[in-house]
Amino acid sequence: MSDILIIGGGIAGLTAAIYCLRAGKSVTVIEKETFGGQITSSPRVDNYPGLPGVSGNELADAMLGQVMDLGGEIEMEDILSLQKTEGGFTVSTGRKEFAGRAVILATGARPRPLGLDREMELTGRGISYCALCDGAFHKNEDVAVVGGGNSAVQAAVVLADICKSVTVIQEFDHFTCDQKDYEAMTSRDNIREMRSARVTGLLGDSKLSGLTVRDQVTGVEAELPVTGAFVTIGRVPDTEPFANLVQCDERGFFLTDEGCATNVPGIWAAGDCRQKAVRQLTTAAADGAIAAVNACRYLG
Repeated sequence: MSDILIIGGGIAGLTAAIYCLRAGKSVTVIEKETFGGQITSSPRVDNYPGLPGVSGNELADAMLGQVMDLGGEIEMEDILSLQKTEGGFTVSTGRKEFAGRAVILATGARPRPLGLDREMELTGRGISYCALCDGAFHKNEDVAVVGGGNSAVQAAVVLADICKSVTVIQEFDHFTCDQKDYEAMTSRDNIREMRSARVTGLLGDSKLSGLTVRDQVTGVEAELPVTGAFVTIGRVPDTEPFANLVQCDERGFFLTDEGCATNVPGIWAAGDCRQKAVRQLTTAAADGAIAAVNACRYLG
């Protein structure tokens, strides 16, 4: 049994692990996909204090290395359930079980899909949720980015160096990204904007050949021929395996107090998986620190 189980190895989870380990607690960090979380898909991070221009992978590797150097146990597993037991908690993967006296849920969030017919079928065949991962497959081709936040605009800039043209489709009449990211996007000659527009259909048989896009003002629909569509419209919290025990809001985010405590004594939630107004690297790290400090105090 570990003192603290940390479910999720993103920025929040790794920060929590560092704090708990430095406090002398035994820690097991369980991650199902990629240590570092969604930031690993960002080629350049300029808003993490003291590390301008670091890549998401570099930041994640440094934090993971720090956890391992401090003696943290690392497991690559997909947690299916969380149960309260005598003296603590048990999480199960279906083939393994891990026990801890306290738990920090830092499960993050996954890409929000468009919710269109055949989206899953065409994922990997033109539909993608990671420009850095899949942009090279569309070299010198026409592609689209769906979304208007920082991630969408950054993806458009990355793709502009690879693809023939990039069309950024934003549902609102304005972009919600930072001004510097927007300026970087508008400085590229092969990026064009489609504001007040919504993707309503996916074209193509075995692979994507285009999108149907509706003008939100006029209601007119038109076809946009592209071989790739990079969907960056937000994230869905990865909280389902824990919702039977830990209270969530109507959108599925964990409900916590300012100390990151959930409704269950001994369980905290940190990072993008919890209900809050701002989701950034710095707030994920802050959540991890807060949850860790309080978990250590709980254990005494």
